[in-house]
Amino acid sequence: MARRHPRQDDHPTSGEPARPGGDDGPGIGRRRFLGYVLAAPTLTVAAQLGADALVPRQAEAATAALVPSLPGPAELLDLNELLTLAAAPTSNLITIRLDGDGTAHFALPRAEVGQGVTTSSAMIVAEELDLPLDKVRVTLADARPELLFNQLTGGSNTTYSTFTPLRVAAALARERLLRAAGLVLGEAVSTLTTKAGAVVSPLGTVLGYGELAAKAAVLTDTAVTVELKDRADFRVIGTGQRRLDALEAVTGRKKFAMDLQVPDALPTMVCRPPTINGTVRSVANLAAVRAMPGVTDVVAVSTGVAVRARTFGQCVDAVRALVVEWGPGTAEGASDATVLEELRRAELPLVVPPLPLLTKAVDARFTFHFASNAALETNCAIADVRPDSAEIWGSLKAPIVAQEQIALALGLPPSAVRVHVTEGGGSFGRKLFHDAAHEAAEISRALGKPVKLMWHRTDDFRQGRTHPMSTSRVRATYSLGEVLTYEQRHTSIATDFGHGIGDLLTAEAARLPVGDLVFSETMFELTQVSPYHLGVTTQLLAETDKGFNTGSMRGIYSPNVRCAQELVMDELARRTGKDGYAMRRGLAKDPRARAVLDKVAEVGEWGREMEPGTAQGIAVHAEYHSFVAVLAEIDCRPGTVGRQIPNARTGPRVTKVVCAVDVGLAVNPRGLEAQMMGGISDGIALALTSGLHLRDGHFLEGSWDQYFYTRQWNTPPELRIVVMPSNGEKPGGAGELAVAGAMASVACAYGRATGTMPTVFPVNHAEALPFTPLPTVPPVPASPVDGRDRAF
Repeated sequence: MARRHPRQDDHPTSGEPARPGGDDGPGIGRRRFLGYVLAAPTLTVAAQLGADALVPRQAEAATAALVPSLPGPAELLDLNELLTLAAAPTSNLITIRLDGDGTAHFALPRAEVGQGVTTSSAMIVAEELDLPLDKVRVTLADARPELLFNQLTGGSNTTYSTFTPLRVAAALARERLLRAAGLVLGEAVSTLTTKAGAVVSPLGTVLGYGELAAKAAVLTDTAVTVELKDRADFRVIGTGQRRLDALEAVTGRKKFAMDLQVPDALPTMVCRPPTINGTVRSVANLAAVRAMPGVTDVVAVSTGVAVRARTFGQCVDAVRALVVEWGPGTAEGASDATVLEELRRAELPLVVPPLPLLTKAVDARFTFHFASNAALETNCAIADVRPDSAEIWGSLKAPIVAQEQIALALGLPPSAVRVHVTEGGGSFGRKLFHDAAHEAAEISRALGKPVKLMWHRTDDFRQGRTHPMSTSRVRATYSLGEVLTYEQRHTSIATDFGHGIGDLLTAEAARLPVGDLVFSETMFELTQVSPYHLGVTTQLLAETDKGFNTGSMRGIYSPNVRCAQELVMDELARRTGKDGYAMRRGLAKDPRARAVLDKVAEVGEWGREMEPGTAQGIAVHAEYHSFVAVLAEIDCRPGTVGRQIPNARTGPRVTKVVCAVDVGLAVNPRGLEAQMMGGISDGIALALTSGLHLRDGHFLEGSWDQYFYTRQWNTPPELRIVVMPSNGEKPGGAGELAVAGAMASVACAYGRATGTMPTVFPVNHAEALPFTPLPTVPPVPASPVDGRDRAF
C-alpha cells in the first residue's frame, strides 16, 4: 500500500527545524520526535530521545483482594526502563544510512545470539521507511565507548529500547527522500507517496530510493522533527516474518567467531584446573608437549596452561598430555550439602508470625541447585595482540566493558583495542561476560601471536558460568480464605554482575566489596514483580560466597522466585478450598494478567478430568511490561517415569503446554513464538532435569550428554502458543519471559500429580546419576570416535 505524505493542513510539515510544543502543537509530542540529518555523502539519519522513550504505566485495575498489595519497586521502575533511560541520551549516535543501491544499512549496537533481534530491528526500519524487508541490512556494531550504556544486550531490553529510535531515524529518512523527490520532480511534497522503496508522483513517475539517496544528503548536521506512523497503518510490524538469517543458519553459511579466518590465528585451548578456579603451580613436561605433532606454543596463563596448535584435535591431545601441579581453587572441598548449609546460615529472617486462632500460615523452603549457563556455542574468541594495539573478535553482549577491561589488562588505551562483535550461538546471559575474549588476549600477548581460542565443552560445564544455587523461604498468612501477608526471603550464592550495565564504571562498581551486594539487591528489586495482591508483601535477597563463576542466566532470579510463589499459591488454594486458577484470577493485579490466565485456562481446558498420576498446573509471570501465563500437563505415572533411553534421563514428562503471551505490541509474532518455545523448554528443564552436582570443589557434569536439558523425549507432544492481540504503542520484553512461567506451571503440575509439593529443583536432583563422571585430570576427554553409536 502506498503511503501518502501528511498534508500540511493535517499536520505541520515534517522535516522543519525543531520547535518546542505539546502533543497538539507543532513541536514534539506522542508521535512527533526530534531527529537529525547528519552530514554525509549519502542520506544518513539518527534519532534524539529522552524520557519519552518509556511506555506510560497503566493505572491498576480494581481488585477483589481483601488486603491489596502496595506496588513493588519494579512496578514503579523496572530494569528494562532503567536500561532504556540510560541508553536514551546516546540514541542520536545510532544511525541509518541509505546507499545508492536503495538498501538501508544499520549497525545494531546489540548482540545477536539467536534471539532474532536483527530481524525485528530490520522490520522496524522497513516499516517506517516503506522499504522491502530484504532491502534492510543489519550488522552488529563494534564496541563504541561513546555509546556509554547503549551497547548492552540484556534484560529483554533490545527491542524495547531501540524501537522508537529506529522508527524516528527511518521516518526521518523517508521524509528527506520525499523532499528530494519533490525537488527533482517539481512536485509538492504533499502530493507524493512512498511504496516499496520508491517515491511515486501523482502521474505515476517512480523514483527509487537509491537514486535519491545522495540528493537527500546534507552538508551539515540538521535537527528536524518527524512524525511517526500511526499503528493502524503498520504493514510490517505485527506480521509474522521468518528470520533474515534463517537460510544461512540451516545451510551452515552463517559466520560465528570460530568461522572467521584471521591471518595466523591458530587453534588454541587451555588445560584447566581440576577444581573451580584452581591455579597453576608448575608444569612438569612443557618441552615434551611443545614437541608434539602440530603444537606451536605452550604457555602458562592465569587460568591454566594454553596450547596453540595447527588443529583443535592437536590442541586436545596436547591438553590431555600436560602434567600440571595445581594450586587450590576458590570453592575447594565444596559440595551441594556444604553450599546448602551456607545458604541457610545467610537467610534473612521472616518477621510476620502466624497468630494462633486468628491466622494460619503456609511455610515452605525451596532449594534450587546450580544450573549450567553453557550455550550451544562453546565459549570462544579470537585475539591478535601487538605491542601497541589489539584486535578482538567474539560474541559479546557488553563489548564496551570488554574493550575497556581488556585494554586495562594489556596496559593499552581503550582506543588501541578494537573489539568486533560477532553473532553468537546462544547466550542466555552467558555472553554478558567476556571471559574467552579476555583469556584470548592474555594468551596472544604472552605468545606474541594471534590465537583462535575455543573452550572445550567440559570447560564450559566445569569452569564456566552457572546460575547460582539458591533457596527461597516463603511464609504466607491467611484468614477466612483471604491472604493477609506474603514474605519471601531469597538467598543465593553471589551472582556476578561484573558486566555492570554495559560500561566500565558500573562494571567496576559491581565488583567492589560492598558495591556488589548493593548491585545484586538493586537488580533483584528491579526485576521481581508479584502479579498478585497478597496483602503486605516483602521479597528480599541475601547473597553469600563469591567463590563460584556465576552469571545472569536467563531471567536472573525470576524463575526460582516465581516458581516458589506459584507453588505457595497452589497450597493456599488447597487449604482454602479454592480452585487454583480462580484464586489466581481473583488476586491478579493487572487485567492483562487475568487475560492471559483466562486464555490458557480456556485453550488448555483447565479443570478437565485427568488420569491418576497426571495433572495440570497453571502460573502467570509479569516482567518488563509483558505478561505470560502457562498451563502445563504432566504425566508422573510409573510407566512414563521409568522409560528407558540409553545414556538419558527420562522421568516425568510434560505432555501438553499452552502459553498465552502479551508483550503489548508484538513486532514479529513468529519470532515471539520462537522465544516462548525456547523459554518453555528452559522452564521444563529447570523444573525437572537440569541441574549441576557439586562435589569436592568441582561439578560432576562434563558435557551436554551428562547435563539433562529438555530433550526430544521430554518435550511436550502438544504445544500451543497464543500471541495476544497487540494492545500497546510499544513492545515489552520477551526474551526471558516464558522461563519463569513455564518452570512454575510444571512444578505446580508435578505437585498436583504426585500429591506432594516439590521443594527441591530440579526434582530429580537427588536421584542416582545415570552417567559416570568424567575425570578432572586430564580436564577434557579424548575426542570421541563412537558418535554413530550414540545417535538415537
